[in-house]
Amino acid sequence: MDAKLVTQHRSHVWAGKRGMHKPRSSPPILAVLARPADNLTLVKETPSLLTDNWFDRIAINHLSQSVQATTGLRNSKSGYESLVEAAAMVSRNFDPIQQCELVIEALNKAFPSPILSLIRTLMPQSKFTREYFAAFTTLFFAWLVGPCKVIESEINGRREKNVVHIKKCRFLEESNCVGMCLNLCKNPSQKFIKDSLGMPVNMVPNFDDMSCQMIFGQDPPGDDPVLRQPCYKLCKAKKNHSVNCSI
Repeated sequence: MDAKLVTQHRSHVWAGKRGMHKPRSSPPILAVLARPADNLTLVKETPSLLTDNWFDRIAINHLSQSVQATTGLRNSKSGYESLVEAAAMVSRNFDPIQQCELVIEALNKAFPSPILSLIRTLMPQSKFTREYFAAFTTLFFAWLVGPCKVIESEINGRREKNVVHIKKCRFLEESNCVGMCLNLCKNPSQKFIKDSLGMPVNMVPNFDDMSCQMIFGQDPPGDDPVLRQPCYKLCKAKKNHSVNCSI
């Protein structure tokens, strides 16, 4: 499956010494397009081996229990496997709109609203806030998405460290399902972060290499091409290689 990047292009005019030109900066990524292929099969060469510390285990269990309490669907698994199973049960038992609503409700249970309201009040959107959110995500949410780092992008004509690059999303790798990625992570996370913290964010998954970018300060495109991505043949949730896995 071939991946293509959909980007915004801006022209740059720079007046400097004669014969010299300022290098063009890379345009921001809006979405990753992948051409569906009938023979698309995810090949896991070597599963990522992550060791969760005590903080990671507490956070994973807290979110898993929040999801289970919200849906009323319980499982007996432990650790990250319990969280993925809780999400898979939501995917199998509810339609996409309900899935998104249930995850947002679970996130509201997991994170106290007074703290979220305080953050929104004290940290209105700005360069500092966007960069703070990106740095905070890499420090405190690697247990959820896997190893990640902050990278630069261009926003409002300036370079900012407002993007979180996830090398290989832990949730996508474990679930192996495009529908679960979109309905239980991307869509509800974008809405929750914007509504609760006042920060627009565009999550751009790449289903070829399972990487993802979280671009703080950027709204997702209205007609997001990622939402039309068919699922993997080895989908663990619905085992359905079609867009029906996510819509």
